[in-house]
Amino acid sequence: MSSVYSINKGIGRAITFKGVKAQYIGYLAGSLVALLVLFAVLYICGVNTYACLVLVLGSGTYMVLRIFRLSHRYGEHGLMKRNARRSLPVYLKFRSRKIFIHLKK
Repeated sequence: MSSVYSINKGIGRAITFKGVKAQYIGYLAGSLVALLVLFAVLYICGVNTYACLVLVLGSGTYMVLRIFRLSHRYGEHGLMKRNARRSLPVYLKFRSRKIFIHLKK
């Protein structure tokens, strides 16, 4: 009963795994590792095992659904473009014309 997961990659195309595209695969892996560490820390601290499971499974479900939604909404490069657009200023304010006058030289 071995399962084979295929990672589809064409020439010049992004990696896709179960519908998750490009960098979102790394986000998904990182979040799952963080949840594993969170469970271990809570278990070592003496929190009830069922409470740990409920907390980790609930936040894991939220993270997976959120990452799938981001992957489908923004695609391969859309999230980076959105973050770049948010860092642009709304307008530029100049107090003098010296910058533009010296451009012709």
